Amino acid sequence: MALSKRLDEYKAVFFDVGDTLLTIPAAQVIMGRFLAARDFHPDEARIGELFTEAFRLFYYGKEVGAFEACTPETDRQFWIRLYGYILEHLGVEEQKWTPEQVHACCHELYDLFTSPEHYSLFADVQEVLASLQARGLRLGVISNFAPTLPAILESKGILHFFDPVVVSTLAGLEKPDPAIFTLALKEAGLHPSDVLYVGDHDINDVWAPNQVGIDAVKILRYEYHSGTGIRSLRELLDS
Repeated sequence: MALSKRLDEYKAVFFDVGDTLLTIPAAQVIMGRFLAARDFHPDEARIGELFTEAFRLFYYGKEVGAFEACTPETDRQFWIRLYGYILEHLGVEEQKWTPEQVHACCHELYDLFTSPEHYSLFADVQEVLASLQARGLRLGVISNFAPTLPAILESKGILHFFDPVVVSTLAGLEKPDPAIFTLALKEAGLHPSDVLYVGDHDINDVWAPNQVGIDAVKILRYEYHSGTGIRSLRELLDS
């Protein structure tokens, strides 16, 4: 990986969170157990395929449009739509579920997947955050996430690394609106050229910070991630 300048020329490194620092390693298993408790037993592999398909459709394939305010309610609605897509393609209608049951199930899934217990840090996170901090770099988070994110970071033992922590549902702004990056810079008292941003989404995590003058690098955590970037945060330490 080649940054536009050396890592030690930055004052701070800010991060996306989901699929950059944290992951739910077995989402299909968790959803499978959740549905099995409701007498629905779809194949876990099919659940996994639909998660990938839904992420591509609703998240990675989303184009830049008019920027709208972000609230806990709009975040919940986004995920309810995504979970509804998965349930529909798993065949809940054949299970005679009513629309009301599907809607309630999607809300329960949102609460399940925004609680700390199912998240895990990627293997390189603790080591790299500690190394970056030891080099004198300030660390921060800018993430589209539910209001539970600070509690999740705390539960994983990494919240103390970050200042600022800018969460879309708490800030009222969400990526790819460049304004969320401007807000983070203001909170940190930093200039755009001071910051390197790391995330997994071409638009949210590369295009958007670039709009305010922040350098960005993409991290490719999964096989379906395309383009150029880094495969591990450890690559930052060699730059």
